[in-house]
Amino acid sequence: MRADGVISEYALFGAAAQMRYTEAVATLDADVLVAIPPTERLDILGPIYAFCATKGYVPEGEAIRVGAWPVQFIPAFSPLTDAAIRNAETADYEGVPFRVVRADYLAVLALSVGRAKDFARVLALLEAGSVSRDRITDLARQHGLGEVWQRFERRFLDE
Repeated sequence: MRADGVISEYALFGAAAQMRYTEAVATLDADVLVAIPPTERLDILGPIYAFCATKGYVPEGEAIRVGAWPVQFIPAFSPLTDAAIRNAETADYEGVPFRVVRADYLAVLALSVGRAKDFARVLALLEAGSVSRDRITDLARQHGLGEVWQRFERRFLDE
């Protein structure tokens, strides 16, 4: 998709990305953040669906089935998601390189969403030693989430 100009960049995130940094977690799909070239289209994911169709990958609910995995493509929607893509690491799966959101960005992205499962993700990343409280503090402040992080710390980490 990058080579064909459908997307300008991408990075795996969500539970599938978390497995790079913590013990395996249950997930039903793979979430991929995508940077999409500027467009006048209202249907900004249309080119992704069209590209996938040419490869034989079909829509399935909110996702596109790619092999055994439903994949949700999420357009970058904020400075935080843009930075998460820009600063992604390269990982390897059976000899195939792919980009994955770093643990610190996964934690702050989860913090920004704020569901119970997102808070559990932050705790798992901390407990695995994949990210430090100081790094989350810095990144949360950079993206206007300093108070959200402080509330999280009081609720889950301070005793």
